[in-house]
Amino acid sequence: MALTLQSYSANRWIGAGRDAVEIPSAVDGRVVALASSEGVDFGAMVRHARQVGGPALRSLNFHQRAELLKRLAVYLTERKAALYELSYDTGATKRDSWVDIDGGIGTLFAYASRGRKELPSERFVLDGAFEPLSKHGSFVGAHILTPLHGVAVHVNAFNFPCWGMLEKLAPTLLAGVPVITKPATSTAYLAHAMVAMIIESGILPPGALQFVAGSTGDLLDHLTGQDVVSFTGSATTSGKLRDHATISRNAVRFIAERDSLNAAILGPDVTPESPEFDLFVKEVMREMTSKAGQKCTAIRRVIVPRARLEAVRDALAARLGKLTIGNPRSEAVGMGPLASQQQRRDVRESIARLATEAEIAFGDPLHCTVADADAEKGAFLSPVLLHCADPIRAERVHHVEAFGPVATLLPFDGLDQAIDLAQRGEGSLVASAFSYDPAVTEELVMGLAPFHGRLYLLDRDSAKEATGHGSPLPSLVHGGPGRAGGGEEMGGLRGVYHYMQRTALQGSPAKLSALTRTWGPGAPIRSEAPHPFRKNFDKIAVGDTVETPSRVITLEDIEHFAHFTGDTFYAHMDEDAAKANPFFPGRVAHGYLILSFAAGLFVDPAPGPLLANYGLERLRFLKPVSPGDSIRVRLTVKTKRSARMPEYGEVRWDAEVFNQDGDTVAQYDVLTMSARPA
Repeated sequence: MALTLQSYSANRWIGAGRDAVEIPSAVDGRVVALASSEGVDFGAMVRHARQVGGPALRSLNFHQRAELLKRLAVYLTERKAALYELSYDTGATKRDSWVDIDGGIGTLFAYASRGRKELPSERFVLDGAFEPLSKHGSFVGAHILTPLHGVAVHVNAFNFPCWGMLEKLAPTLLAGVPVITKPATSTAYLAHAMVAMIIESGILPPGALQFVAGSTGDLLDHLTGQDVVSFTGSATTSGKLRDHATISRNAVRFIAERDSLNAAILGPDVTPESPEFDLFVKEVMREMTSKAGQKCTAIRRVIVPRARLEAVRDALAARLGKLTIGNPRSEAVGMGPLASQQQRRDVRESIARLATEAEIAFGDPLHCTVADADAEKGAFLSPVLLHCADPIRAERVHHVEAFGPVATLLPFDGLDQAIDLAQRGEGSLVASAFSYDPAVTEELVMGLAPFHGRLYLLDRDSAKEATGHGSPLPSLVHGGPGRAGGGEEMGGLRGVYHYMQRTALQGSPAKLSALTRTWGPGAPIRSEAPHPFRKNFDKIAVGDTVETPSRVITLEDIEHFAHFTGDTFYAHMDEDAAKANPFFPGRVAHGYLILSFAAGLFVDPAPGPLLANYGLERLRFLKPVSPGDSIRVRLTVKTKRSARMPEYGEVRWDAEVFNQDGDTVAQYDVLTMSARPA
C-alpha cells in the first residue's frame, strides 16, 4: 500500500487530505506515497516555532545544541537501513543513497563536532576582539552574534531528500533557530521517513522541527525580518520566492542555491598519457552518472583543448558504453532511473534544445536498455554526451541545464578561451581544473574563482584522497554567485552565522567584559591570592590576574640559550651584524628566550588544578629586548570554555610581557586545561 505522508505541525501529525498528490516510484511507476498539506494551519506552525521551538533552543548554549546534533546523528545511524530501502524507489543506487543518507548524517556529526570545538559554551558568539574607540581606552566596541528570534523555512530539492534537509538543519539548529522543512514532493517519502525518526527520538525540544508534506500554502505570508528562507531548486521557483511580497517587504533573509552549469576543464599541459587525463575522464563519467546526473554540482560542460577533443570523447564513450542501467536494487547496476517520468520529460526537452547547437556523441535520449526493470514504466534515460564544435558562438550550451546524465564537450583554443567559456555559465557552484602545471592552475583559479563557489583542483598528488568534484563538504562553502543563486550554505561556522544577527556593542571595557565573559584591555583585573593556577575550572574567573616581579636578561643568558638550543642567529651573537639590522639596536634576546623566562615568572610549579599548557596563539614580538633589560609579565584569564570531557575545562589567558620602561615587548594567548571538581 502507498504511504500517506503527514505534515508535522505544533507537535502533531496531520494526515493527507482529499487533494493528495500521488507519488510514483522512479523504478516501476507504482504509487509509493500520497502527499497533501490540506488542513495545516501555517500561521499556527510559524507561531509554534517562534513561541515554543525558538525559546527552547535559545535556552541552550552551543555545546548543548551540538550534543543534540550528535545524539540525533547516532540515532539515525542506528536506523538508516530502513531509509536505504525506501531510497531505491527514488532511483538511487546504494552508492547514491550512501551520499544522501550517510552524507546527511555525517553533516550532523560534523556540525556537532565543530560546535563543541569552535564555539563557546555560551548562547552568543563574540565576533572578533574589542575595538578601541577612545584615546585613553575607557570606551570600546565589540561585535556579538545572537540567534534570530524567528523560524527558518527550508525548501529542499528532490535529488537529495536526506542530505539536502540535514545540511540545512544542522547549522540552523546549532545557531538556535527552529526549522520548518519542506521537501520536494517527488521524493518526499524519504524525507518524511527521516523526519518521523527524528520526532520519534524525542531528542529535539518541541517546536524545533516541523515538516510540510505537499504545498506550502500561505506559509510565506507569515514571515518577518527575524526569519530565514533557504531554498534549493530551479531558478524559476527561486525567483518567485525571492519576489514574494512578504519576503521583499519584511527583508526576510533569503538563501538560494539553484541552477548551475558546472564545468570541468582539462589543462593544455595534459596529454592522454598523463595521469590527469584518466582522472579527468573518470570524474566526468562519475558526475554524469552518479544520482543519474541529478546533482546541482554535476559536470554539465566538459571544456577540453581542441587537440584533445577526440581522445576525451572516445575515452568517455568507452566508459559510458560499459555502464549498466537498471533497477538500483541490483548490485550490477551503475545508474538508476531519474526521479520521475516528469523529470525524464524535462531532461529530454533540454537535450533537444542543446541539440540545436551540438551533436550527440554518445547515447540515445529516447531509448535505453535497462537491467531488471521496465524501461517505460520507470524513468530510465541513457547518459547523453554532446559535442558543440563552436562553443564561442553557441548560447544554449551555456544557459540550458539538462538536469540528468547529460554533459556537453566544448573545445577551446588557449587558456583564456577556456576561462571565457567557463565564465559564460554566469556563476556556478563548482568548477574542476585538471592540470599538473602550477602556472596553468594559477591562471585558471584567478579566472574562475569570482564565478564559482568552489574550485576542485585535481592532479596525481591529491587523487587518492580527493572527495570528488560533486561532493560538498560541511567545512567548505556550498553555493555560488549569479546563476547559482548567490547564496551560501555550510562553509563551517559561516553556515551557522547565516541564522544569527551580528550586533555592535559600545561601552566601557568593564561593561563589555562582563557582558561577553571575555577580558579585554582596560577591563578590571583581580590579583588576590591564591594564584589562579591553584583554582579549579569552576572557581577561576575571567579577569583573574598574575602580576610577576621583574627578571633581568643578561648577555650570559642570551649566549647560554643560543648554545643550549642551537639557535645562534647573528642577531643574538654578533654585535656588529645585529646593529646593521634595521630592527635591532645591537645583540638582542631570542623571542623564545623571552617566552621561556616569562613562563618561569608566572608558573606556579606545584601540582594543582591546572593540568596542561596546550598551546599559544596570536604571538607577536613587539619590541627587542637587549642585554641588561628586564622583563615582567601580566597573565590574565581571558575566557573560559567547557571542554568536551566533564573532568576539565579550557582557559585562555592573555599574556603581556613588559620591559623596565613599561613597554610591551611580547603579547600572546596561553591555552591551558584546568581540572573541574569531582
